[in-house]
Amino acid sequence: MTSPKSYRAPVLADVAKVAGVSVPTVSRVLNGTKNVAPELAQRVLAAVKELGYRPNSAARSLRLSQPNLISIIAEATTSTYGYAGTLRGVETAAQQAGMSVSITIVASDEDESVSRAVDLALSQPVGGAIVLEFRRAGIKASRALPESLPVVAAGGGSERTDGTLAALIDEAAGGRQVTEYLLRQGHRTVHHIAGPTGGKTSGRTEGWRAALQDAGVEVPTVMSSEWDALAGYRWGERIAGRDDVTAVFCGNDEIALGVMRALADRGIDVPGDVSVAGFDGHPLVSLWRPSLTTVEQDFEDLGARAFNLLSRRLQGEGDLQSSVVKPQLVVRESTAPPRR
Repeated sequence: MTSPKSYRAPVLADVAKVAGVSVPTVSRVLNGTKNVAPELAQRVLAAVKELGYRPNSAARSLRLSQPNLISIIAEATTSTYGYAGTLRGVETAAQQAGMSVSITIVASDEDESVSRAVDLALSQPVGGAIVLEFRRAGIKASRALPESLPVVAAGGGSERTDGTLAALIDEAAGGRQVTEYLLRQGHRTVHHIAGPTGGKTSGRTEGWRAALQDAGVEVPTVMSSEWDALAGYRWGERIAGRDDVTAVFCGNDEIALGVMRALADRGIDVPGDVSVAGFDGHPLVSLWRPSLTTVEQDFEDLGARAFNLLSRRLQGEGDLQSSVVKPQLVVRESTAPPRR
């Protein structure tokens, strides 16, 4: 990992050196002010791509002073609970440190959209970036950033194998925790409604499956859903007609609320007939009737930890390690032992 003390974004002279041309030639190619031989222009453009040089990027500002602006790159779902909480955590920590943040949205995981977002983020004098890697678009944006730019990822997981510094929530530990709890309540097995993976391995599903396998019980087929309550409602309608389902672990709290409403509409008692558990810890689920058992993730803490790692790297600290926190199971009224 590059030390922040030696960090220097590429400049015109770097491009000229790699391309084997003069600085004025690079300038002419980029500005389009004078004709340049096609062969030279191709060499310059190849060097620009190789180095990740951006004419309006943070590079010039970083040579002059310590930057006080960091970029947050996130997908287009920042209004949802997890995204909003993480952004709030980063912004609060940055304000307390006297720094500012800019937020760039990646509209989709298509290459053009990712490239456009990265270019926009780095068109400002940023000193580093925090990338919310909850779905594929965030993951691709993180990979598209220059290697020389200090970057911290924020998302789910227990470790990073690619060397990226990260603030993480161990979703697999949470999935295991809630599944083991339901098994201890006496349920023969636990069914699972999973949200879209977004190009990642679902830690929630991994933890659920591992807990069932370790207990030596049946591992039901995963029920695939979108993240919203209406999708959960549709699965609740299907579950209401089944006698083999006594406990359901939902991929997030919104799915769980939809499931519970569908069951209630069909005269199925929660938790008497079916126990339902969620994931995330949305602040409203404690007010639902019955209140929802869930795995609570502290998203504001996730954002604050991500900023702390990036700030320490910008200050020159070495040997930094990724930060991993386990979510907490919160038991409420929606789960109970099965009826005998």
